[in-house]
Amino acid sequence: MVMAEIKIEFPDGSVKPFEAGVSVLDIAKSISTSLAKKAVAGKLDDQLVRLDQKIEQGAKVEIVTKDSADGNVVNWNSAALVLTAAIKSIYPEVHFGEIDNGEHGFYVDTDKTDQQISVDQLPAIEDKMKEMIKSKIALKHELVSVDDALASVDGDPYQAMIIKRNAQDNQVSVYDIDGKIVVSDNVALLNTADIKAVKLLSVAGAYWEGKSSNPMLQRIYGTSFYKQKELDAELVRQQEARERDHRVIGNNLDLFFVDPKVGAGLPYWMPNGATIRRTIERYIIDKEVKHGYQHVYTPVLMNLDAYKTSGHWQHYREDMFPPMDMGDGEMLELRPMNCPSHIQVYKHHIRSYRELPIRIAELGMMHRYEKSGALSGLQRVREMTLNDGHTFVAPDQIQDEFKKVLQLMVEVYKDFNITDYSFRLSYRDPKNTEKYFDDDEMWNHSQSMLKAAMDDLGLDYVEAEGEAAFYGPKLDVQTKTALGNEETLSTIQLDFMLPKQFDLHYVGADGEEHRPVMIHRGLVSTMERFTAYLIEMYKGAFPTWLAPKQVTIIPVKDDLHGEYADQLRQKMVDQDIRAEVDHRNEKMGYKIREAQTQKVPYILVVGDDELEADAVSVRHYGEESSKSESSAEFIDNLVNEIATYSRED
Repeated sequence: MVMAEIKIEFPDGSVKPFEAGVSVLDIAKSISTSLAKKAVAGKLDDQLVRLDQKIEQGAKVEIVTKDSADGNVVNWNSAALVLTAAIKSIYPEVHFGEIDNGEHGFYVDTDKTDQQISVDQLPAIEDKMKEMIKSKIALKHELVSVDDALASVDGDPYQAMIIKRNAQDNQVSVYDIDGKIVVSDNVALLNTADIKAVKLLSVAGAYWEGKSSNPMLQRIYGTSFYKQKELDAELVRQQEARERDHRVIGNNLDLFFVDPKVGAGLPYWMPNGATIRRTIERYIIDKEVKHGYQHVYTPVLMNLDAYKTSGHWQHYREDMFPPMDMGDGEMLELRPMNCPSHIQVYKHHIRSYRELPIRIAELGMMHRYEKSGALSGLQRVREMTLNDGHTFVAPDQIQDEFKKVLQLMVEVYKDFNITDYSFRLSYRDPKNTEKYFDDDEMWNHSQSMLKAAMDDLGLDYVEAEGEAAFYGPKLDVQTKTALGNEETLSTIQLDFMLPKQFDLHYVGADGEEHRPVMIHRGLVSTMERFTAYLIEMYKGAFPTWLAPKQVTIIPVKDDLHGEYADQLRQKMVDQDIRAEVDHRNEKMGYKIREAQTQKVPYILVVGDDELEADAVSVRHYGEESSKSESSAEFIDNLVNEIATYSRED
């Protein structure tokens, strides 16, 4: 019998004939033996599939190898399945929630009626996983009927819901791992032996489906790799990330706290954290005013009709808090964005072309309806204050204004010593007419304008389809957090839509009305997210100009040297230096160690010699030795250091 022939297209555009029913692994073997050894999965028309996937008709095929991002995902999917099977072996009564991969590994949600799985039990579970990996157990994938799948989970309420959610044509994807059935539609390896290196990391609470009204499950986190050295490198990275975690540092340095009992996702800024935030706010306001921005204050509440006009209600409703009915037909909404507020400032006067560009800025408080499971320290919150700005320009001013915003952004980055960032042009997905404002001409024109401006500046960038806001394309400045997650630090966004929606005009040189273009921009994101970023970037050791406490003065003997220490402090305070005297009845060594633990930039010790010479003994954070300086010289140097944003150049 002659098998039907199909055409397989590869990423380089080449096409080869194969017999129908050929597997991804067979295709890899036909290319080279070495490729087949590295292959762990395939992509069939851009969809991840297993190596044993049969291909019955022509398609685009890519071989996924161990050294790729998708290859890691396949490893993590496989390890999650093995973890589930291992837990089933040890604790047969456990129920299971989500079984999935994350950004740096995998996780499995469990629910144990008598007592949840604790971190102390992880070594035994990990040993069981390693035993299964060493035993080279096949990860058998199959489609079963919904009834058979429900029977296999034996009354597990979470798995039953997942089965019903995942069912297609009355079938569900499951894996058989040494007789243990695991419900999952993730793509996995063919055999446990390929996992090689695995480590269980931690446990944490996780609400079922991310909703605080649902039961709290126990989420077990782990990571795995194809080589032990890759796992070792990841564990080193995670240790570094833990040391930089802004939540841990924030607690140690008493910067902020979040208490779910009084409001999840609503941070309280302690005096130290508030000082850092206030310094950032004063800096950014002064910087923007110097660059021609007019700072305003606008209400945190707005009539819901404004968000219907802007399109936020139609496109963003799930991230907005429920409207408040004022009882007289007026519906007020906690604002999720500041754009409509600044539009009202623009509309308050008749505008002339001579005024343009009009730059409006605000540290504007906003609220987002984030799910409890997504909240994280200062990075994901429900109330935030955005360093927001909107510029209204004539069409022929777009490119120049875009450059000015970008130059201001780079200037700000220099002052905060931010160097690790990249540019991403975010476009719409033209097929997604529900998410994005439906105006092809607007999108094509605005996207080409942004691209032309970037090309004119000679900056490197990547293009990302589907990452735009619903009303226009944007330039995103991407950076990495200490935990390795990519985040958007700043944005510049063109908007032809909102000026049209709100019927904005300016009077041109010809005396006629013309439509302005709106440029949205956020230089440093929200105060919350930016502070979290800086905490992790500096590892809590803030440069002197940002440090909540810049100087700690320690008298050798308080009764003899305390008055001199207080006089020094007052001289510094008069120069706007944040200094404190440690008058506590503790040993000097203890006070010095505590100041170092609090990462105070300068520790001054004053005793008889310093009192007599009007001097100070100075120890800089991170240094073991001290040096003597006159108090006047130290204060002058410190004032200059603060004024130049602690830069050494």
